[in-house]
Formats: sequence, C-alpha cells, structure tokens
Amino acid sequence: MATKKFSSEEIKHLEFIQDVITRMNGNSFQMKGWMVAIVSALLAIYASTQNNRFVLVAIVPTVIFWFLDTYYLWQERKFRGVYDDVAGVTNKNKIALFAMRPDLYTGGKYSYFNVHFSVTILWVYLPVIAILLGIYFLM
Repeated sequence: MATKKFSSEEIKHLEFIQDVITRMNGNSFQMKGWMVAIVSALLAIYASTQNNRFVLVAIVPTVIFWFLDTYYLWQERKFRGVYDDVAGVTNKNKIALFAMRPDLYTGGKYSYFNVHFSVTILWVYLPVIAILLGIYFLM
C-alpha cells in the first residue's frame, strides 16, 4: 500500500485539528482534577465538623464535573473523527481544507450518551459517588 503524500496545507490542517484534540483532552483532565480538589475540600470540612451534609453536597460537584468531562471527551471524539477523515484513515465525510466540522459526527461512538456512559468516564465518577454515599450512610 502506498503512503499518501500530504501537502504543507494538509499537514497544517491536521496540526490545527490535533491542537483542538489536545485542548479538549487537557480540559477533560482539568475537570477530573477540579472534581478531586472540591470533593477533597468538602470531605475535609466534613472531617472537622462531622456534619454529614457536606458529604452529600460533595456529590453535586461530582455530577457537574461528570457532565462537563463528558462534554469535552465528546468534542474530542468528534475532532478525532475529523482528523481521521482529513488524514485519510477513514473516508466517512469529505472535509474541505481547513474546515473544522465536528457537527458531521453524530450517533454511535459520537453520541453524548455513549460518551457519558463510557468505561473511561464511569470508572472515574461512579466510584467517587459510591464512596461518598458509603460515607454518608455508614458514618
């Protein structure tokens, strides 16, 4: 199989798309970090006051960050689809030079619901919620 030769414009286009993917990934990572920081702060307040309402309150930012993290990973998946089509890995959509069309990627692995309940997201947020509920009901 022959390797495709990319023009300098096509390479620049791929770099732009990769920059967006990197930014979405960084935002997703920050959501996890903020969630851990806020939940830890609320648990520290709970430990000093023994008021278990702080444990329940900690569930709220966990759920909010779960939805935000899902949004960034959803966008990242869509831009990976754009990248694959521009690079010629897949040919699902014809992407014009320097076009950024994540709106062309819907359904299946590109659906928000699919990302929200993906293994990589569930294994971060569900254990935190389970631990918080365990602390609330057992303490």
